[in-house]
Amino acid sequence: MANLKRLRRWVLAVLILNAIGALILWMTGSFASSGDLMIESPYFSRDYRTARDRFRQAAEAKGARLESLLLTARGPAGEDLTIDIAWFGTESPRRVLLHSSGLHGVEAFAGSAIQLRLLEDLPAIPDDTALVFAHVLNPFGMTWLRRFNENNVDLNRNFLASGEKYEGRPEGYVDLYDFLNPTSLPRIETFTAKAAWLILRHGRPTLEEAVVTGQYDYPEGLFFGGNEPEEGAALYQDFLARRLGGAERVFAIDIHTGLGPFGEDTVLVSEEAHPRLRELLGDRVEAFSTAADNVAYRIRGGLHEMVPRVLEGAEVDFVGQEFGTYGSVRVLHSLRNENFGYHHDRDARETAYKGHLRDTFYPDNEEWGRKVLARGRELFDSVLEILVRN
Repeated sequence: MANLKRLRRWVLAVLILNAIGALILWMTGSFASSGDLMIESPYFSRDYRTARDRFRQAAEAKGARLESLLLTARGPAGEDLTIDIAWFGTESPRRVLLHSSGLHGVEAFAGSAIQLRLLEDLPAIPDDTALVFAHVLNPFGMTWLRRFNENNVDLNRNFLASGEKYEGRPEGYVDLYDFLNPTSLPRIETFTAKAAWLILRHGRPTLEEAVVTGQYDYPEGLFFGGNEPEEGAALYQDFLARRLGGAERVFAIDIHTGLGPFGEDTVLVSEEAHPRLRELLGDRVEAFSTAADNVAYRIRGGLHEMVPRVLEGAEVDFVGQEFGTYGSVRVLHSLRNENFGYHHDRDARETAYKGHLRDTFYPDNEEWGRKVLARGRELFDSVLEILVRN
């Protein structure tokens, strides 16, 4: 027991020293927002409006049928915000490859770039098949540099089944509330040290379940799933039911950034589908789980549950493609600070907090951008091959 206590004290001391080093880097500007991003690419866009214009133009140039789902929310200059959907192939498909981006707003830069790259070189489409690209499912989040929407809702916690109540929280969330959702920030930031201590004390799986599963009781808190179906989520769900209800086979890819090794992707699937899809798509496939070494984690009200539920007449496979950026502590730190700024520091809404958040989910790194584009293409081609073969 004494040895274990000494080991814990030693580990904690190392973590605190690392946290102090990270704090110094932050204070001296090494983690500061980089301003205009420097990734040089015809695919990565500097903002939502640029990304939307590029997507629409590229889709129209390739002969897509475009549908735009208009939201009530507006951009910084009062401009309209839309979920734009490009449809290629037959109007009444038996098989569909559904590719979506931007469910988490600020994460949309990578998904939008992948979609532009795919539109540049579309594959041949069989007569009974459709390719459907849903561009930026949370345009408010992308244009305002938020992971959440205009009501502070995490849309990947908002797709509850009919009759399921928008209420409840994971055990432990209330104990972490002040740590996750402060109303003021300390002069000396100790977030990293506190996070390290919590991980050491409780273990990562327990903390992940408490923090990120989704909560419905604190509207200003992180990972809030809402009080009812959100407008954008409802419009997209209606589109799927209306346009894809007759399909027999659907394979969906949804793009995210944040967790996992820098520049590498993890393909996230249900536990039931994991053995089969891992055999088909390789060892990057990981099941949603609370295992300590996993990138994926279980959530409530996710898009991966909604798509097969709405398309109940079809055989549906859903994969989330998650591209790693920085460690989970930095990701959570950036989310927490931006959420504080949004609710409690209006002057900071367009300053450092949002810049840090954008840089966390969209690194200013050309090698990262090249890997994202390459793996986005590889997974798309692999899924299409599987879809056409079946």
